[in-house]
Amino acid sequence: MEKIVKPTSGYAALGVALLAFLLAIFTFYVAVTNQNGALVLVIALLMAIVIIILKGIIIVHPNHSRVLNFFGNYVGTIKANGLFFINPLYSATRMSLRSENLQGQTLKVNDRLGNPIEIAAVIVWKIGNTYKAAYDVERIFDYVRAQSEAAVRHLAVSFAYDDLEDDSAEITLRNGGDEVNRILENELTERLERAGIVVEEARISHLAYAAEIAGAMLQRQQAAAIVAARAKIVDGAVGMVDMALKKLSAENIVELDDERKAAMVSNLMVVLCGEKAAQPIVNAGTLYN
Repeated sequence: MEKIVKPTSGYAALGVALLAFLLAIFTFYVAVTNQNGALVLVIALLMAIVIIILKGIIIVHPNHSRVLNFFGNYVGTIKANGLFFINPLYSATRMSLRSENLQGQTLKVNDRLGNPIEIAAVIVWKIGNTYKAAYDVERIFDYVRAQSEAAVRHLAVSFAYDDLEDDSAEITLRNGGDEVNRILENELTERLERAGIVVEEARISHLAYAAEIAGAMLQRQQAAAIVAARAKIVDGAVGMVDMALKKLSAENIVELDDERKAAMVSNLMVVLCGEKAAQPIVNAGTLYN
């Protein structure tokens, strides 16, 4: 488990090192002046103290940490920022705690219905547990990239790209939106938790049919749009014809038998539902000619 440690202030240690260095200079001056060779050992001891202290001084920048190890044993993690002094025999591994952005490459996979699609995702992550990140995985960036690709592939094969039935309530990659992103984020969290990774956000950044079927799917979408537009036109036309017949009857403008009503309905439907504007024909005779 991760263990947070609070080391000694580096400023105090730096002050001791500076004092020892000045004392070594003064001792060297005394030794030269008095020609006292015994002071050489004192000078060597003072310089050794300076070197040891400087070796143990580390700087931890904001959103960074140091993982401490002592001859193969995990000592703890420093997450505080500033100048610190640690045991000079400790190895201190730098580890960033900043958020990282992973732009996944575009993958070509088959969706749940077997249609080839292209999919890619953007993932924002950071290290949450330094012990797991340092000791449980090898090359953490490669691990995150590989597991992210595996999660995106699994997401793609778990859902259809689009609803081909047009009336199903099933979630698809295209209309899933936030729900699909949430599922992807949960799977990434489960996969990367063993490496001490915290997934902050995961979103689909690219989604399209593969080139070999893109043309056919575009025609299907166009056909669906045309059918929907025609249905809307027919609904409007029926309402207008019904309104016209009721108004003619209510105001006694003209009396129409069933045959004439059917002809009028047919003509109005042709005019209202036609793709091009109808050419008017003036009736020069009576209504029944």
